[in-house]
Amino acid sequence: MSENETNTNEFPDRLSVDPKSPYYNAEILSRDIGIRFKGAEKTNVEEYCISEGWIRVPAGTAKDRHGNPLTLKVHGPVEPYFKDKPSS
Repeated sequence: MSENETNTNEFPDRLSVDPKSPYYNAEILSRDIGIRFKGAEKTNVEEYCISEGWIRVPAGTAKDRHGNPLTLKVHGPVEPYFKDKPSS
């Protein structure tokens, strides 16, 4: 498998929903993805990193000067999964 090819059943170590981010991956985001963080389902995750154990979530309705939501980095175990695939 080349560097540009990705297995669509595996998650990258780091993924972002922001198209301007170098960690954005439209192919994976086109599938229905869920994130379990500290055992709870999270629906507002902007970015995650599995190896470092953190997620970025919006800080309420606050925006930066470019109109993007301000985010908080929260540390803990991160478990991404595909919602269309039955979990065991």
